[in-house]
Amino acid sequence: MPVSAVVRPLAIAPADVFTENLTTHTAQEKHFASRHQLGGWLRVLLFAGGAVGAWALFSRGLLLPGLGFLALVWLAFWVLVRWHSGMHYQREHHRLLARLNQDELHRLAGLLAGFDPGLRYLDAQHAYAADLDVFGPASLFQLLNRATTRLGHDWLAGWLLAPASAAEVVARQQAAAALAPETTWRQEWQARARHFPHQQADPRAFSAWLARPDYFAGKPWLKPLLILLPLLLLATVGAGVLGFGYKAVAGMVLVITLFGGRFGAVRAEYAEQALAMRDALRATQAQLALFEDDAEHAWQAPRLLALREQLRRASHGTAATARLGQLASVAGMFSVRGHPLALLLTNSLLLWDLHAMWQLERWKRQLGPELTTVLEVQAELEALVSLAGFQFANPGYATPTLSAEPLEVTAEALGHPLIFRAARTTNDFRTTGYGRTAVVTGSNMSGKSTFLRTVGLNMVLALAGGVVCARRLQLSPAQVYSAMRTQDNLAESTSSFYAELKRLRLLLEMTDSQAAVTNAPLTVANGPAGAAVPAPEPPGDKPKAKNNLPVFYLLDEILKGTNSRDRHRGARALIRQLHQRPASGLISTHDLELAAMADELPAAVTNYSFNSVIEGDQILFDYHLTPGVCGSFNASKLMQLMGIAIEDGVE
Repeated sequence: MPVSAVVRPLAIAPADVFTENLTTHTAQEKHFASRHQLGGWLRVLLFAGGAVGAWALFSRGLLLPGLGFLALVWLAFWVLVRWHSGMHYQREHHRLLARLNQDELHRLAGLLAGFDPGLRYLDAQHAYAADLDVFGPASLFQLLNRATTRLGHDWLAGWLLAPASAAEVVARQQAAAALAPETTWRQEWQARARHFPHQQADPRAFSAWLARPDYFAGKPWLKPLLILLPLLLLATVGAGVLGFGYKAVAGMVLVITLFGGRFGAVRAEYAEQALAMRDALRATQAQLALFEDDAEHAWQAPRLLALREQLRRASHGTAATARLGQLASVAGMFSVRGHPLALLLTNSLLLWDLHAMWQLERWKRQLGPELTTVLEVQAELEALVSLAGFQFANPGYATPTLSAEPLEVTAEALGHPLIFRAARTTNDFRTTGYGRTAVVTGSNMSGKSTFLRTVGLNMVLALAGGVVCARRLQLSPAQVYSAMRTQDNLAESTSSFYAELKRLRLLLEMTDSQAAVTNAPLTVANGPAGAAVPAPEPPGDKPKAKNNLPVFYLLDEILKGTNSRDRHRGARALIRQLHQRPASGLISTHDLELAAMADELPAAVTNYSFNSVIEGDQILFDYHLTPGVCGSFNASKLMQLMGIAIEDGVE
């Protein structure tokens, strides 16, 4: 069972918490910035003072005191550099924390333009993502996402793209409820990863690359040469110092350079892979250290305990963060390639890149196979932190309860989470069982389409494990499907009507009890009586959710691209066909004849409406869902307001 039915309001409003944190961290950033500036001046003064003091001692022939003085200056300088680096980290850390709280305030205000829209996850063939604003500008992903790493983004997007099982939903709810009140911990988690901004690489590709056979495995002679050649160079240098000349040194440098050049392509490949992943690995290490070694928080949520156990098993009982630190250090060995002179010297003298390759292969034999598990633990925690942050920011939202009834959706005070108004209009709604259709009629701009999106988006949130914009929501696991924004495609010579037919074909595929649509053509009369449009070819990509769940459909003005007679016939036929399948849902329409199906099928079709009132030149909407068929329409009035002269009695 979920942790609670409703999230209780906090004593302190989230906006106040974020504002206070923003003020605190901004002040701390300024404090550490001033100390960082002081440290810079101290380094300059220490360097100058050390140089002057050393010159004074050496110029008087005080060799030993001069060397001792330089040793003390070097030690002091090293301590100062460490302290200065700490001030730099603290300044950046508080800057990041301040930014996180500012981001939270922007989300509360609905200012989402600065957040990642997740367009890379948008697929026109998906069951609902494009219609319900799951991704894109002003989207659910922007509102919800608090992940920093690439894999964390992918993990959260995956949760939003497919409904979870009942057990999985409950596990996520419990974990998010445990993390939600821990604002300091969650923001520390986010800030740690943001210190490493170059995380474009997909860590799964790096894991797959590590799984390839060792380069050194088929070359047993290579490892001894990596040690022998630098030793021979050192011996020739010693011989030169003893007076035997430096020709041998030049010869050995040439040999080592040519030898290393033979492996130029593979060295470049290893360096590219390792350097691309370095920041991602350091971010993973920093975040998991907070979760793995956190003695203050004894997480009791089963999913959080399971994730800790996964880390322990993946690292064979040792700290996973220690292993990741080793990998990040090995990856950092290739960073010398960023300095051409250093690269030339280290590879000409020490075969540095080949040593780094050797170390990388040694490391992957120790933890390489388990790296994917460690990265996936981090990614899931990133997604849970996103759910928890969303829950904390919206204390009035409900934690959904799951129902064993087929296709139940029972909502009280259901609102759209992407409408940011103090007085958001909410509605109650209930449907249960297969073969049920709620027909929603209403005038233009009255709220029909928004209500369908409200239901769908909250179902997506609920089945991802998140809280929902409602006072109460009880639902059964289902696959949400929508057909609301079908458009023509000039490149494929596809009209909007044909595009909608293809979209409805996906719905029939998803609701077919045999998980495959019959090969009989889907025909809908169009144009002259008796003419038919051939069935659309099955799309190359099937709907993303093949999960044997019943389907809850949201259809907005279906078959709007054809004449009213054929639209009515086709819509009635589709509803009857859907009533024979494991599906239920909502259909919005201006077609009052479609609403008449409630008289024919009173147990299967229920009418609802959104209404408006015309007062003078104003059209007033209340956006409340009302039982029954809409009794007021405003299209003529809207056309008049736009300057179109409407004659009374003329059709």
